Amino acid sequence: MYKKLEEKDVNAILETGIEVFSRKGLDRTSIGEVSRSAGVSVGVIYKYFEDKDAFFLACVRYALRELDEALVRAVKTEGDVQAAMRSLIGAVIDHSRRHPSHNALYNEITSGGCRQYAPQLAREIEGRSAAVYAHMMELALADGKARGKPDTRMFAFFFDSLLMTLQFSYSCDYYRERMRIYCGEDITGNDERMTEEFMRFMCGALGV
Repeated sequence: MYKKLEEKDVNAILETGIEVFSRKGLDRTSIGEVSRSAGVSVGVIYKYFEDKDAFFLACVRYALRELDEALVRAVKTEGDVQAAMRSLIGAVIDHSRRHPSHNALYNEITSGGCRQYAPQLAREIEGRSAAVYAHMMELALADGKARGKPDTRMFAFFFDSLLMTLQFSYSCDYYRERMRIYCGEDITGNDERMTEEFMRFMCGALGV
């Protein structure tokens, strides 16, 4: 009989799964490999997760939950759209640095590594962000801080696309090198410059 794991122990297994899935993808990862890396038996993992796919989905949701909460907090706690955007950019950079494998797993999903779950995960992951960013833009329009009458949902899409690229640029090898090529070799250590230039671009687009 297995002893019930504490939440922190289950989370540690999920972290291990995230690290392995982010490197090898869903198809090339085995539960045995995860269990060996986590230092638990295969049976322990199957006690909490029905099969490999269920474990993978749990890893994805766990990986993105913290970032999602950080982004929502950034928007809700700031009354000004520029302050909210600045907080969002900072949250993305900070999270990407602290949890590179989380963002690498997100990249794996977006690149077609688990095509069978793409529609489901896209609606789960992006649906929340889409609503939050569209609401942020609606507030900007209501306050008269945005030029013209942009389509708030389209603007949310463009903004989130930029944030997603920023995530990958601080956590995925290809995107990190790409960022250095475009922005300079020292950019990965200059968060203030990245934030200011991102803000300059966004404020120009908004006309604020």
